[in-house]
Amino acid sequence: RRGSAWRWPAKEYGRAHDVGDAKNARWPTWRRRSKNRIGILGGRGRILIAPRLRNPSSVTITSTMAASPSWLAVLAAALGVARVAGLSSVLQLPPAELRPAAPILGMERPVRLGASDLLVSPMGAGTWAWGNKLLWGYDESQNEVLRDGFNAAIESGITWFDSADSYGTGAIEGNAEVLWGDFARNSPSAAGRQAQLFTKFAPYPWRIGAGSIEAACDAALARIGRDQLEVAQLHWPPTLGWQQSAYLDALANLRRTGKARAVGLSNFGPKSLAKVVDEMEARGEAISSNQVQFSLLSRAPGTDERIEEANALGVTIIGYSPLALGLLSGKYSPENPPPGARGQIYRETLPKIAGLLCTMEAVGAERGKTVAQVAINYVLCKGALPLVGVRSRTQAKDNTGALGWRLSDGEVFELERAAMACNADVVQNIFQTP
Repeated sequence: RRGSAWRWPAKEYGRAHDVGDAKNARWPTWRRRSKNRIGILGGRGRILIAPRLRNPSSVTITSTMAASPSWLAVLAAALGVARVAGLSSVLQLPPAELRPAAPILGMERPVRLGASDLLVSPMGAGTWAWGNKLLWGYDESQNEVLRDGFNAAIESGITWFDSADSYGTGAIEGNAEVLWGDFARNSPSAAGRQAQLFTKFAPYPWRIGAGSIEAACDAALARIGRDQLEVAQLHWPPTLGWQQSAYLDALANLRRTGKARAVGLSNFGPKSLAKVVDEMEARGEAISSNQVQFSLLSRAPGTDERIEEANALGVTIIGYSPLALGLLSGKYSPENPPPGARGQIYRETLPKIAGLLCTMEAVGAERGKTVAQVAINYVLCKGALPLVGVRSRTQAKDNTGALGWRLSDGEVFELERAAMACNADVVQNIFQTP
């Protein structure tokens, strides 16, 4: 106890929070869920006290450890609970809330996507390369290799894939969605046939009115051969807010009509995100996720705080490009740059990150992990869901080797120090806002 507030260790957040009355409590996971409840996330589990702190009718503890009746009684007394009518303990392994939790016995727990009813794997697979000729050198001969990569991701526990109606060069725009629909529909496993798809709609300036985004969703559903998306997302903030209100109307309509189970954003900075969350709440809907560029080479100032702020709004952060377009995959060096346009874009960056790659190799060697797995795990440790591109079985298996463990705080510190020392942040997505 400190003053009039109780202090409870929240180990999963790496810090302690002061908990006073329900009105003033600031718990990122629970604060927006209910104004009449106060949530406590402690080392032993999650605690809900409702509806009044001083005299609740019951206390239910959901814990990752069994709690004896005497322990519960001591807890109730310590929290000032008088005349408790019911006191019960539930031994349960609940899904992580909003952000990936530490694995239990090497097994990852599913993550609830924002305030939606969606439970997803703590890592997603990206499909940007499934049709992009300029940056990724796609051609149709790769389709069966991509199919094998899809199946390998499913076998490794990935439940969701991310795409966009703009993924595909020129005449094959939308190709990634077409391929994903084919791969899911003809998957040899039930898990593959039930795979979840998040897809994004580009706010092109010629898309005017809510109907334009709804029509884009209908086209995407036709390409994948389904009647519902798991998550419909706005790909980037429209320039100068052009049609943004209409686009948000469209997202709300997609939720109401059942064409999307949840809605999200991509490339919205913290200020833009907070504004859109409020605007969607006025429409009676919630933003469940926001994708941002995030890696050891792409960390905005105050990243930890930004993720916590998003969580406080009920939004799960998805970190795309955790391998920085392959720079952190461990495959490339100044003597062996990435092929095509990426090699040209990053020819001056590769020499600068040699020290960072050495640190990543050392951390990986100590743990028996690859450089790519260290890079992906870093994003998990920061509280975001990594979204990693998948183009082959080998790549899918290597990516998912980042699951089931966590870097230590010391390792995270050393990696961030090495990243800062190299002074080589990759170019940020030009569409990402403050």
